[in-house]
Amino acid sequence: MIARSPAFLNPLKDREIDLRGNKIAVIENLASTQNQFDAIDLSDNEIRKLECLAVLPRLKMLLINNNRINRIADGLGRAFPSLETLVLSNNLIGTLKELEPLAAMPTIEMLSLVDNPVTKQANYRPFLISLLPRLKVLDFKKVKPIEREAAEA
Repeated sequence: MIARSPAFLNPLKDREIDLRGNKIAVIENLASTQNQFDAIDLSDNEIRKLECLAVLPRLKMLLINNNRINRIADGLGRAFPSLETLVLSNNLIGTLKELEPLAAMPTIEMLSLVDNPVTKQANYRPFLISLLPRLKVLDFKKVKPIEREAAEA
C-alpha cells in the first residue's frame, strides 16, 4: 500500500505521503517508508491506537484525524523524535490519562484534539500545556504566556 500511495511536496515544501481513506486499522510497516517523509497523512482510516514500532527521525508532521483512536502507546518519542505537529482531531480520546504518553514527545509544538471527548474535561488545556513544554498551538489556538505560567504553577 505504501509503495502505491501518492507522495508529493506539500505546501510547506515537506515530503508527504498520503495514506488517507484506506480503511487502515493498525499503524504498521512504516519502516518501509525508509524515513523518506517529513509528513504522513493517515486521516480518514479506522485506526484505534496511536502506535509505531518503526523509528522515523525525519517525520515532523503526523495527520491522523477522523479515525477511532482511543489509546496512545508509550514510547512514541523514540519512534518520532522530531515530531512537531500532531493532528488527532475527531477521534475517541476520552480522558486526560490517555494523553499522558504524549509527554514522551517533548518536540510537539502544534497539537489538535478538536472533537475528542477529552476536550470537555476540566483542566484540559492547562494539563497539555504543562505536559508539553514546547507546545505553541493547541486546538488551533495559540498558547498564551499567561496560560503557560498558570499551567506550570
